[in-house]
Amino acid sequence: MIDFGNLKYENGLIIGIVQDRASKEVLMCAYMNREALEKTVETGIAHFWSRSRQKLWKKGETSGHLQKVKEIRIDCDMDSVLLLVEQVGGACHMGYRSCFYRNLDGEVVGEKVFEPEDVY
Repeated sequence: MIDFGNLKYENGLIIGIVQDRASKEVLMCAYMNREALEKTVETGIAHFWSRSRQKLWKKGETSGHLQKVKEIRIDCDMDSVLLLVEQVGGACHMGYRSCFYRNLDGEVVGEKVFEPEDVY
């Protein structure tokens, strides 16, 4: 296994891209620190570093919309990781399956799968 200490972190963080393993849809992008990576590997559930709250968070901890990690890949520059997941519910806190639910014109093109006020 690759030593997480050899990854290229910026200010202690690395970009984590989350993709649905089956459909290949990109679900979200979030920051991870070494602890988040280690916790993700240890539990099989995606963990990230919240820059706004300055703490580790388990994706789906509040909503129940977990990301079950099936594989982790490291990019060629070793400065980002790709999590291939089985998504439970929606990935986006706005209620969409993917955080990438709008196009450049602002048109909603993604699928809404839950109402945030029912979850948070």
